[in-house]
Amino acid sequence: MNKKHYIILISILLVVGFGARLLPHPANFAPIGALALFGGLYLPRKWALILPLGAMLASDIIIGFYSWQIMLSVYVCFALVVGIGLLVRKNKKFHTILGGTVLGSILFFLITNAAVWGFGSIYTINFSGLMQSYYMALPFFRNSLLGDLFFTGVLVGTAESVQYMYKKTMAEIKT
Repeated sequence: MNKKHYIILISILLVVGFGARLLPHPANFAPIGALALFGGLYLPRKWALILPLGAMLASDIIIGFYSWQIMLSVYVCFALVVGIGLLVRKNKKFHTILGGTVLGSILFFLITNAAVWGFGSIYTINFSGLMQSYYMALPFFRNSLLGDLFFTGVLVGTAESVQYMYKKTMAEIKT
């Protein structure tokens, strides 16, 4: 893929990520985690980070900002998911993509809810408060995991199908 194709693809995915956060949806059922993993799997490193973080920032400007410490934890999590994608890229198989998706969802859950516990005012700052934070966030984790699995499946499935069709077409042209 040349630079022009990457820019078109990234632009489309930025609009999808941005729009999906603005449209009504179940809490945490959004494509940002999948965009982060997809970026790590298929895009050059710089673009892989710009994709999810750009969609988040653009939509956060509209939705509104919140505690900078908690926001930072969210953005760091998506950067980590890009890193997971970069690692999985070296051995891109169904089970490694699935594992990377689940790992990204778990990291997001653990890190962001620890940030809510540590920097918010809802929970007591002790082990019990941290456990309560995780317990109360389980419905959000379920939605995040389901959203990450669904959107990663759509994005990766589409990318792999397009690559397969392209290779098949090129092979037929050569014969």
